[in-house]
Amino acid sequence: MAASTEADGVSANTAQTHGTNKSKRKANKVDESDLLTVPEGWKEKPFTAEDNPRGLLEGSSFATLFPKYREAYLKECWPLVQKALGDCEIKATLDLIEGSMTVSTSRKTFDPYAIIRARDLIKLLARSVPFEQAVRILQDDMACDIIKIGSLVRNRERFVKRRQRLIGPKGSTLKALELLTSCYVMVQGNTVSALGPYNGLKEVRKVVLDTMKNVHPIYNIKTLMIKRELSKDPELRMQSWERFLPNFKHKNLSKRKEPKKKTVKREYTPFPPPQPESQMDKELATGEFFLRESQKRRKKLEEIKVKQAEALTKKQEERNKAFIPPKEKPAVKTKRAPTETKIDIDAIKDKVKKAKNKKLGAPPVNRAAETASASVKKKTKRS
Repeated sequence: MAASTEADGVSANTAQTHGTNKSKRKANKVDESDLLTVPEGWKEKPFTAEDNPRGLLEGSSFATLFPKYREAYLKECWPLVQKALGDCEIKATLDLIEGSMTVSTSRKTFDPYAIIRARDLIKLLARSVPFEQAVRILQDDMACDIIKIGSLVRNRERFVKRRQRLIGPKGSTLKALELLTSCYVMVQGNTVSALGPYNGLKEVRKVVLDTMKNVHPIYNIKTLMIKRELSKDPELRMQSWERFLPNFKHKNLSKRKEPKKKTVKREYTPFPPPQPESQMDKELATGEFFLRESQKRRKKLEEIKVKQAEALTKKQEERNKAFIPPKEKPAVKTKRAPTETKIDIDAIKDKVKKAKNKKLGAPPVNRAAETASASVKKKTKRS
């Protein structure tokens, strides 16, 4: 009895431990899914002077050049740039003679990453990004990416066409890309400047590089639209989206022209090729080596005469071809037309006479009355 009660107690304990393990696994699964998702409305705390009261140990500065056509705009908006960087305790100087912008830290600078943001700000301003958009780089959740596209395509005309394809008709393609990635995109010269969140910048870079590789941006925009709709569904968040995404294939692949002469590779053999026979070996094989010089000369003369005779016969045949008459085609016998039936001439004459006597629209004439009137006239004349 005691043994049975102990066994029941052990089984109950094991069941409890299994139950607790299952509940822990479920809790872990929930925790993993929670870790992957950022709660709505959550924002990272801003870095303040209280977090770094002693400031920076050493100063650092960055400078960048700008083109001549940006000089007037930068001169106009530079006070606003100094005011925006003044909040981060960073000094900004504009050198119009040299054509450069410089940013540097001061003793009051507390944020070590502020100088990097200031460097990105002057880079964006140099790449024709307006000040209203470029100032957003000073925010914590913003980043920028300057994509160099000048060296991706060699042909200048092709490069201009693909760059225009990225912009689209009246900037529609670029606007769609901005809405889907929530980034500001600026195409200027040989670079594409993008400003926005990190995930959006990643997609913008992919679209720009694919466009320069002759992949139309509409395909990537379609995939971005599908991904945007799939991200709204919480059930599909942990699943693979490959079955939903379109798989575009090139339809008009240019076939590679095959060479006229195809070189067939020989099978590899470790043994070297056989050594070619020398002139002496050939003479030994034919027996010429043992002949005298006079006999060799005679043999050569005979060979030359045989070749000459063959050449003469060939030339004679070619000359005789002009005198050979061409083959005439056999004469085609013309078939005689079948003899028609005999024509009744008397009947035709009667018809013609009748036609002459008849008047158009006149009633049919009685032949017996005509003959009687003609005989009366004749009698009157005679009398």
